[in-house]
Amino acid sequence: QEQLVESGGGLVQPGGSLRLSCAASGGISNIYSMGWYRQGPGEQREFVADISRGGTTDYAESVKGRFTISSGSVRNTWNLQMNSLSPEDAAVYYCYADIADNIPRRLWGQGTQVSVSS
Repeated sequence: QEQLVESGGGLVQPGGSLRLSCAASGGISNIYSMGWYRQGPGEQREFVADISRGGTTDYAESVKGRFTISSGSVRNTWNLQMNSLSPEDAAVYYCYADIADNIPRRLWGQGTQVSVSS
């Protein structure tokens, strides 16, 4: 069964760091882009960052200079390093993968909670 599994969420103090990881399993191939969205309480899901298979990255303005997305050392894994976290970053973070099938499709992870509080 195809799935994306996130890990690395948790509780951190303001100014702290967390590293999220996402791993694709179930024989998924032809991933051409992967990234992260987040959704805070009562808010819409918003784009955070993405990275193409070729290594091109894009970030939301709110996280530029603080978050870094990268491909993992294992194929079909990717990471989000989050530094200088603030309470405004608290949300459920969802990873996704864009798959180049005959009909391009997006696969989502189940989400991982990031809480920022002193």
